Amino acid sequence: MVLNLLHWHSFSSSSLLKPTPPLFRFSFAFPFTNLSSFSNKQFIKNPSKHNSSNPKVTNFLRLFDLCRNIENLKPLGSVLIVRDLMRDEYVVAEFIISCFHLGAPGLALSAFEAMEKPSVFLQNLMIRRLCDHGLFEDVLCVYLKCRVLGCPSDDFTFPFVIKACSALGAVWIAEGVHCVVLRTGFEENLVIQTALVDFYAKTGRMEKARLVLDKISQPDLVTWNALISGYSLNGFDKEVFEVLRQIRMMGLKPNVSTFASIIPLCTRMKCLDIGKSIHGFVVKSGFSSDEFLTPALISMYAGGGNLFIARDLFDSAAEKNVVIWNSMISTYGQNQKSSEAFKMFQQMLQANMQPNVVTFVSIIPCCENSVNSWYGKSLHAHVMKYRLDSQLSVATALLSMYAKLGDLNAAEFIFYQMPRRNLLSWNSMISGYGHNGLWEASMDAFCDMQFEGFDPDAISIVNILSACSKLEAILLGKAAHAFSFRKGFDSNLNISNALLAFYSDCGKLSSSFKLFQKMPLRNAISWNTLISGCVHNGDTKKAVALLHKMQQEKMELDLVTLISIIPICRVTENLIQGMTLHGYAIKTGFACDVSLVNALISMYFNCGDINAGKFLFEVMPWRSIVSWNALITGYLFHNLQNEVMASFCQMIREGQKPNYVTLLNLLPACGTLLQGKSIHASAVRTGIIVETPIITSLISMYARFENINSFIFLFEMGGKKDIALWNAIMSVYAQTKNAKESVTFFCELLHARVEPDYITFLSLISACVQLSSLNLSNSVMAYVIQKGFGKHIVISNALIDLYARCGNISIAKKIFEDLSSKDAVSWSAMINGYGLHGDSEAALALLSQMRLSGMKPDGITYASVLSACSHGGFVDQGWMIFNSMVEEGVPPRMEHYACMVDLLGRTGQLSEAYDFVEKLPCKPSVSLLESLLGACIIHGNVKLGEKISSLLFELDPKNSGSYVMLYNIYAAAGRWMDANRVRSDMEERQLRKIPGFSLVEGNRYPVE
Repeated sequence: MVLNLLHWHSFSSSSLLKPTPPLFRFSFAFPFTNLSSFSNKQFIKNPSKHNSSNPKVTNFLRLFDLCRNIENLKPLGSVLIVRDLMRDEYVVAEFIISCFHLGAPGLALSAFEAMEKPSVFLQNLMIRRLCDHGLFEDVLCVYLKCRVLGCPSDDFTFPFVIKACSALGAVWIAEGVHCVVLRTGFEENLVIQTALVDFYAKTGRMEKARLVLDKISQPDLVTWNALISGYSLNGFDKEVFEVLRQIRMMGLKPNVSTFASIIPLCTRMKCLDIGKSIHGFVVKSGFSSDEFLTPALISMYAGGGNLFIARDLFDSAAEKNVVIWNSMISTYGQNQKSSEAFKMFQQMLQANMQPNVVTFVSIIPCCENSVNSWYGKSLHAHVMKYRLDSQLSVATALLSMYAKLGDLNAAEFIFYQMPRRNLLSWNSMISGYGHNGLWEASMDAFCDMQFEGFDPDAISIVNILSACSKLEAILLGKAAHAFSFRKGFDSNLNISNALLAFYSDCGKLSSSFKLFQKMPLRNAISWNTLISGCVHNGDTKKAVALLHKMQQEKMELDLVTLISIIPICRVTENLIQGMTLHGYAIKTGFACDVSLVNALISMYFNCGDINAGKFLFEVMPWRSIVSWNALITGYLFHNLQNEVMASFCQMIREGQKPNYVTLLNLLPACGTLLQGKSIHASAVRTGIIVETPIITSLISMYARFENINSFIFLFEMGGKKDIALWNAIMSVYAQTKNAKESVTFFCELLHARVEPDYITFLSLISACVQLSSLNLSNSVMAYVIQKGFGKHIVISNALIDLYARCGNISIAKKIFEDLSSKDAVSWSAMINGYGLHGDSEAALALLSQMRLSGMKPDGITYASVLSACSHGGFVDQGWMIFNSMVEEGVPPRMEHYACMVDLLGRTGQLSEAYDFVEKLPCKPSVSLLESLLGACIIHGNVKLGEKISSLLFELDPKNSGSYVMLYNIYAAAGRWMDANRVRSDMEERQLRKIPGFSLVEGNRYPVE
């Protein structure tokens, strides 16, 4: 409101300002940046020398020299009013000077406001003093009062008012002041012109800054420095060096201010060679020991990674002020040298150098990378010792540090104890909640920030987009996108990259690509985010296409690109592609990075090259826990249980502590119950047992060894409100053919008021398949629809299979036809359902329909079709489908071979079936041979039955089913002596025939 009034009065006042006396003009023609260095005597005459006719006034002025604190000044202020001395500008001037000297600017303002009509002399004094103390709002208020009261302004007034506008970013107010300057004839004053150049430069309006400078007949070095500073501040790097060239051509010699603007530019551009040249110029110009340039040079060399020269500059400084100490501490902090930064801070204290706000803002972030929180608490104590805890920037740094260290209670305490908060402190709190995984709290803080009247900036939007990604809050994320567009942040690269990550994390790849295409500027982070999103969402083709396009646009692949793209190489066919990426990493020097090597180890194991993965691991100079996990996971992927355990033992010998990922990989590799119990003990000892994935894996392990009491105990020990535990217990019961217990636990889950998820329903449907109960299936489907899980394609696919196996193919067909989108599993489940019901023609027709829809059949689909052909006796169609599968690049697996053998056996082509078995590229499975042996029983082929039986006895000598089937073959052929011999062999081996039972439950109502 004050600023609005000021803007109005700057145009409404019609008073003409008197020209400034020559003495003031001369005294003000010093560099604008050094305005604060003027002494009071340049503007105020010595009271002892002024010709006052009133001796009481002269005696009263001497009282100001006796004031030692604010309490002494207050009575004098009252005396000024009582004795009517407010009209004497020299008395008021001395009072104002004393107020500022003793730290009471409010008292000075009260005295100034009590004056009916202040003079130009007092106006300028007040404005200058307020500027010195950074009270820029009050500067504009004083200027407003003087304009209203008709007090003129001179060439001393305008520079300080413009400086206040610059500090407050009041662009339109400064433009109003500029108009007053032009109207009152002060546009030729060099100091005012320099102030205007400085203002427009600092507010990013470089065209106007340059326009003002070009109108100056003879700009001095101070004016050029203001322009250089603006170009450097606003990222106009080329223009900075062009102005420097112009200065040299004009014969002006750069000074400390010139170099102070150019050296940070070299740091930002990472042009260390140019920086070294500038450093040489500094030395040649005689400024090498300047206390202002030394910190800038230290930062420049530190930015280029040359800490040795930076430290040498620090050590060679004759006098080390707090700025030089701060620059060295900041240098170590920015280069992740936390211990060196702490040592430097300690040496600073030992040198009796008092730290300031910048010191703590530089050193506190170093604690975020420290495991020990003692450093942070110690620095907090020092902050309180030096009474800097009320400084907003220091409090914000402490808040951010505690949040990064996971101490949210301390962070919240500091935040709520702040007397005032700015946008940075709110952003730190929002980010702190997100860093600790409290995404909902992060969103709440974001809303509270806006209720407090703070408009989100680019950092706020990036933070809230991260929360939206984790919570998959698509609508809120889109709202943040719309807000950023409305506020003009759409061109902000950081926000664009955050939006790319948000849409990718939420599975909205199409939105990510649309945004990516519209981005006016992209960097490596943009490409990497989109590539990673494609890989995460399983769209490897788009990921590869993006990689090629990235190379076509001359964008270099960095370390993150390689780590993001390598996971697409996960099958044998991708090995060449993975090796190419490995070669590129070696060529570009990234092959030594631990994270990349870990990704390459996983890639080689996934692609089947175990030796290459093992070699990469062995040649690593340093291995992280992720490296060991990659190796162990690779061995587990190839079912090399012995190597898994050996690697774990070696890992322990080398002093590497396992984490919960390690134990998750070890549990499936346990060959004995004792090994599983050992890992369980390790999880308890290290405290990892509290992790839910560990408990669920332990439940699965104990279920595998049929140790029911142990996995029930683990379930009871875990949190009953965690759906993952309920899913685990239901899953193990379903997998161990205890379907009724699985359904019972589902009922208990409902009684415990735990909300099921889609995994719960998958386990429940699996149990229903085993029970083959149509009534139970109907109940489950009704509950699925009620809870809204019917839209999940995985659940729908499971329901199709369930109804097909329960005998109601019509409902399975209806579910299939009602699917809005079908995947390969949907088609396979329906084809398999037709096969189970003997409708081979419908299965073959559905395969043709699947191909016409553009969906490519996979191995499971072909197994379902071949099984249907087997049930229908379609030999020719079976051979045609088997051959087309091979031609389409789908490698046949044992189940496909088994289907073909079953098809040939059912149709009586036993010799062809046996020839097919003998030509298999791998060893036949027990189920395949049993299928062929069953065909021998049906068709009475005793000779072939004996051959198949001998193979089965070798593969599985304890399988009683093989003996029973051979006995039946002999019995059907009337060879009772051979049949009795088989029975005797069974008795000697203590094998018993497993009694048969029916899985189909009787239904009260006829099946449709």
